Amino acid sequence: MSTGPPLFNVPNTKRSNPNKLPNLSIPVPPVDTNHNPHPQPRKLPPIDFLKVNGSYSFTPDTISPSAAGQVRPSPDGYGGLTPELKTPNMLLNPSDASLNKDIADLTPEDWNVIANTNQIMELSKLGEGNGGSVSKCVLKSNPKSKVFALKLINTDPNPNIQKQIIRELQYNRSCDSPNIVKYYGTFMVEKQSMIGIAMEYMGGRSLDAIYKRVIEIDPTNRINEKVLGKMALSVLNGLNYLHQQRIIHRDIKPSNILLDSQGNVKLCDFGVSGEVVNSLATTFVGTQYYMAPERIMGKPYTVTCDIWSLGLTMLEVATCKFPFQGTGSGGSDDLANLGPIELLSLILEYEPKLQDIPQEEIYWSDSFKNFISYCLKKNSDERPSPRQMLGHPWCVGQQSVQVRMDKFVKRLWGDLE
Repeated sequence: MSTGPPLFNVPNTKRSNPNKLPNLSIPVPPVDTNHNPHPQPRKLPPIDFLKVNGSYSFTPDTISPSAAGQVRPSPDGYGGLTPELKTPNMLLNPSDASLNKDIADLTPEDWNVIANTNQIMELSKLGEGNGGSVSKCVLKSNPKSKVFALKLINTDPNPNIQKQIIRELQYNRSCDSPNIVKYYGTFMVEKQSMIGIAMEYMGGRSLDAIYKRVIEIDPTNRINEKVLGKMALSVLNGLNYLHQQRIIHRDIKPSNILLDSQGNVKLCDFGVSGEVVNSLATTFVGTQYYMAPERIMGKPYTVTCDIWSLGLTMLEVATCKFPFQGTGSGGSDDLANLGPIELLSLILEYEPKLQDIPQEEIYWSDSFKNFISYCLKKNSDERPSPRQMLGHPWCVGQQSVQVRMDKFVKRLWGDLE
């Protein structure tokens, strides 16, 4: 039986001109199998991402028809914190059983009481948008307890829809992957008709904030390809885990990929049905920038839609600008001048690619460029699944590269709490 053409066609050649990667490179110690907290650093050998051994055949990954009803897309948008949640003068009753629980062990009933009796204290604002905000918080009863992120979402006032949202978001608590943000609880803030989501605090911030910080430090700088490799691997592992759970993320973009203070990369914002997404206060215009071409043409979501969005995300983070920016005569103002129809047409017609910038001495490996090109296959039938992309030669090569992601985060943000 024919296995079809090779899945990843990466030239088995070396560049005569060595790549000059961006200068956010961090020397790292070797992996210590004895768990020595102070391993001796060593100089890493050069990695040739262009050496390819063997071939890769394409066998589409699909979700079985019986699982179609379990596919859960993602919401987007933040709600603003209410005055009640900000007021610092109301503490938990010492007899409350939730005082003795870890945040991860609080039940939905615990969270409902905590949220509606003003027992959450905001430490700082993490982000705001048209739909509201997300904040860094602790429980007032124990300020030394685990810090968490609190997102509040404006939603439909219909009680039945609110219950459906909470019920579906509660599923996120069952997800257990090092590449998925932990969800602690979902609840209704009754006075404001807002959905609250308590989740793992990610101090390293989003890829969106990270690449903007990189060019803030040095406009000629870019994130090192080794660091990008760890980011891509983590996202693919997270997507592969979700796929195994019969979940399609449906909202992969830089702002939904987060790093913690140790540099671990995790996905957030997934887990509700399409009907529920329509009832949330979402920033749809921002989301459609990352929409796969087949979705624009009205075809159903598949796991390869997430791969398209990952390709655009990695291209944006590598180049420090949105891939469709500056594709017309309007330069960097193109997106602002485009209407929804023009933007969707641009996504269908334009083919974004990762390119070197010789005048700035920025070069990327051919293998990384090939990785991006496979993510951005216009034909969804030719676009690999997350599991298949983990077998791409660039990903395979990145698995053996050691990167101190904690030092990368510290380089950007300094010491984090």
